[in-house]
Amino acid sequence: MRVAAIIPARYSSTRLPAKPLQKLGRKSIIERVYEAVHAVVESVVVATDDIRIAEEVERFCGRAIMTSTEHRSGTDRCAEALKKMGGDYDIVINVQGDEPFIRMEHIEALLSCFDDPATDIATLAKPLTAEDGMEALLNPNNVKVVTDRRGRALYFSRSAIPYQRDIATQEWLNNHTYLKHLGIYAFRPDVLRAITTLETTPLERTEKLEQLRWLEHGYTISVAETSFATIGIDTPEDLAHAEELLKEL
Repeated sequence: MRVAAIIPARYSSTRLPAKPLQKLGRKSIIERVYEAVHAVVESVVVATDDIRIAEEVERFCGRAIMTSTEHRSGTDRCAEALKKMGGDYDIVINVQGDEPFIRMEHIEALLSCFDDPATDIATLAKPLTAEDGMEALLNPNNVKVVTDRRGRALYFSRSAIPYQRDIATQEWLNNHTYLKHLGIYAFRPDVLRAITTLETTPLERTEKLEQLRWLEHGYTISVAETSFATIGIDTPEDLAHAEELLKEL
C-alpha cells in the first residue's frame, strides 16, 4: 500500500506551552515523533500552524506543511496537509505530535485493518487489566470503545462501557475485557476528505469525541488491539514521566 503519515502539531497548549518543541532527552518531542513514524513510513510530514514548529522540523531535515490556524481538530489539519502534499496514497495515518513512543507495531496493526475492504477508518485500542485499576477504567480522559465480533467499533465513550448490571463494580475488570481507545487513526484518503465536511452530531457534542460523528454518519471504524500503550504528553508531569521512560529504553 502507498502510505502517507501526517503529524498534526500546534504550538499553543494551555497545560504545556510550545509542547512540540519541548526537549525529551536531547531531541524535541516533534523530532522523536517524526523519527519513530519515519522508521516505518517513507512519506511523513508535520502539519502545523506555527512557523517555529516548521523551522524545527526543517532543522532535523524533516518535511513540514503550514496549515490554517482555524482548524478545530487534528483531523481537519491532516486533510488540509494531504491536499497540499500531492501524491496518490491508499492510506493516510494521523499520528498526534505528542506521541513520541509510537511503535512499529502500532502502525502495522493500523494498516492491517485495511485488509478488510469495508474499513473506512482504523484505530487502536489496548485492553485494560486489573493491574490498571478501576481509576483507569472510570477516568473520563481514558476513552473506552466497544466493538462487534469483526472488530468494528460500535461506540466510544468516556464512561465505562459496557455497564455490568449484576457484577460488583470492583469486579468489572476481572469479569470483562475493557478496551481503552488509543487516539491514532488511519483513513482512506477519500474518507478523510469527506469526514471533514460533516456536520457535528448529538453524540459528538455530548461526549466531545469526534469519532462519534463519523459513526453517526455511517462510517466503518475498525479497531485493532495492541498490547503496547501509547504515552501522550500533555502536562509538565507527563514530560517528566516520559523522561524517566526514555532512560529505560
